[in-house]
Amino acid sequence: MPQYLTLELEMVFSWLNLLVKHGFSNVTGIDYSPSAIKLSASILEKEGLSNINLKVEDFLSLSTKLSGFHVCVDKGTFDAISLNPDNAVEKRKQYVMSLSRVLEVKGFFLITSCNWTKAELLDVFSEGFELFEELPTPKFSFGGRSGNTVAALVFQKSETSLDKVS
Repeated sequence: MPQYLTLELEMVFSWLNLLVKHGFSNVTGIDYSPSAIKLSASILEKEGLSNINLKVEDFLSLSTKLSGFHVCVDKGTFDAISLNPDNAVEKRKQYVMSLSRVLEVKGFFLITSCNWTKAELLDVFSEGFELFEELPTPKFSFGGRSGNTVAALVFQKSETSLDKVS
C-alpha cells in the first residue's frame, strides 16, 4: 500500500484531512514542534480521523525510521526552511537530501511555494528529481507582464537520486 508523507506547517488544517477524507490511508504528518503535533492530534481526534500517523521530526535531521514514502506533499515547509537567515543555502541542500532519502524511486513530490518560481524550484530539485507536471495556479498581470502568485509543481524521484549517489 502506498505511503504518503505530508510536510506542512499547520499541517492538520489542509492536506492531511483532505487526503484521508478522499480515501487515502497510510498517511504520515510530521512537524519539528511537539506542540504542533499535539494540536494536530486533538483536532484529528475531534474530526474522527484516527488513521493518520503524526510524528515529531525535524525534516533536516530525520530519524532513520522515516522512509519508504510514495508521495510527499509540501505546502510551506520548504519556504520556511529556505528563508531561514542562518545558512539558507545549506539548509535547502539538506532539504533535498532528506527528501531524496524518504521518497521511494519513482515516488512523487508535490510542492506549493509562494516564495519560489517554477524556474527556481526546477533548479533546486534538479539533482535526483524530474518535473512531472506543473499544477495550475492563480495568475496576475502588472506592467504588461504576467506571472503566478504561487508555484505548484509535481516532481518524480529519478533512479539517479542523491541518496543512491552518496
